[in-house]
Amino acid sequence: MNDAVLVDIADGIITITINRPEARNAVNRDVAYGVCAAVDELDHRDDLRVGILTGAGGNFCAGMDLKAFLRGEVTRVKHRGIFGIARTPPDKPLIAAVEGYALAGGFEAVLACDLLVAARDAKFGLPEAKRGLAAAAGGLIRLPRVIPKRIAMEMALTGDMMEADRLFQFGLINRMTEPGGALAEARKLAQSIVANAPMSIAASKRVVNEQVDWSLDEMFARQEDITAPVLKSEDAREGAAAFAEKRAPNWKGR
Repeated sequence: MNDAVLVDIADGIITITINRPEARNAVNRDVAYGVCAAVDELDHRDDLRVGILTGAGGNFCAGMDLKAFLRGEVTRVKHRGIFGIARTPPDKPLIAAVEGYALAGGFEAVLACDLLVAARDAKFGLPEAKRGLAAAAGGLIRLPRVIPKRIAMEMALTGDMMEADRLFQFGLINRMTEPGGALAEARKLAQSIVANAPMSIAASKRVVNEQVDWSLDEMFARQEDITAPVLKSEDAREGAAAFAEKRAPNWKGR
């Protein structure tokens, strides 16, 4: 880790904060690799269940640090893209908590997350075309998969920002809050996930993400390959027992 990325761990949740508020949390090498290391920690530690990605100082991330880019500084993780999550997102759930601006690579990082909590005054955009660039860190690929194609096309071709309330209407945002409340609401969402069985969460995320390309003929068989170990697990019996005994379950992750 480094000073450009802050990490807080509590109650099975790792909160990863991009910490360059003076630059609207623009991505330089330290940010890219610092976030990547924290996300890898999420996946590698059994005591961590959910990650939250956010920004310091009232903004999420304004994208690539153009000054660093002009200096030739690396702003992407090699073979893994923005923050190391564009091409290799974590196995465990990752929630974006957005205040202020989430632009360019910052917005692409949001799109690589599983869930999104945003303040009502947050603004999102892919301004790459205005800079002679292209949103090649996942924006052009992921955005039309989660909102209507023509709206995604508008954002990509104009480079203009779009406000949270409009994107909420298109289903991109899970929960909206008053300004300043995104992180707290993201923690509530994370806590509701942490309460559930680890194997169930992992299998559910895999199926939801992978089923996009499954044919009708194969989808239940492919789903069974992923979910069968869950149904046979100790946690499946524990969940049933806890329900019958009217108590909180004690998950083992096996």
